[in-house]
This record gives sequence, structure tokens and C-alpha cells, in this order.
Amino acid sequence: MKTVFNIALGIHILSILGILGLLLAQVQKSPRKLNPGVIHAGLSAFVAGIVMTSIWKQVNPDETLNHTKIGVKLLVLLIILTLGYKNVKKDVLKNSVWAAMLGLTILNVVIAVAI
Repeated sequence: MKTVFNIALGIHILSILGILGLLLAQVQKSPRKLNPGVIHAGLSAFVAGIVMTSIWKQVNPDETLNHTKIGVKLLVLLIILTLGYKNVKKDVLKNSVWAAMLGLTILNVVIAVAI
């Protein structure tokens, strides 16, 4: 189970970095367009997070899972996915939507590391 947890953790980290990288790739572009890979990476991060949460007790029997942290991270990821689904087919991505998605992704990383 430890191996499955570590694989899911690696996929989760790479997925969040994928979202961040794909959004940062649009910094110099005008007009910005949302890469569909953002949605794919978000869904991969979601599935990996569910796997890690599901097997937490088997991998770490002495530790308790911080459900508040997991809930906030889930909510942030769902907002990113919602913004992505609403804007993936549009020709131009508004600066405000791009900035919101980038800020939420950074917030998700900060929550994961700091709390």
C-alpha cells in the first residue's frame, strides 16, 4: 500500500505542477487560450488525491488525516476545474480568469506545504 500511496503522491504533485506550468506558459501570449491539459492535469490530481485519502489509514496508522486541509484543497481544485470547463472552448481566456486559476493553483500548493 505504501507503494501505491507514493505513486499517487507523485502523480498528484506532477499534476498540480502541470496545471501551474500550463497556466504560466500563457504569461507572454496575447490573447491567452486555455490549454485543455489544465483540465486533464486537474482531473489527474483529483483522482490521485482520492486514492491517497482512501488509503491513508493503511499507510499511516499512527497519524490522523487533516480533513479540513483535504476539504479546502478539494474545494480549490473543484473551482479550478469549473473555471477550466467553462473556458476551455473559448477563443480568448480573460485575464481575470487566468489570474484566478493561477492564484488558486498557487494557493493549493501553499496549503499543501504550509499546513
